[in-house]
Amino acid sequence: MIIPILLGVLALVLGGCACVVWSARGGGPRWVRAAAPLTLAAGNAVRGSAGGRRRGSNGNTSGGDWMIASKTVAVDGR
Repeated sequence: MIIPILLGVLALVLGGCACVVWSARGGGPRWVRAAAPLTLAAGNAVRGSAGGRRRGSNGNTSGGDWMIASKTVAVDGR
């Protein structure tokens, strides 16, 4: 019973990631552009629910610098 549920969650996660990438490249139908911000909001909610578990000794979250740096890179390489 748990395996089909986990497979369903995995399919939703992978589909949401595909929508984010497709939308970021400037294409896709309207439903893709609607699903991308929902996926990002769900990811932020999950990240926020980790709370103090992900904090290092200096108060920074692990991987936070990588996430900030990755957002500054343009999709088309410019």
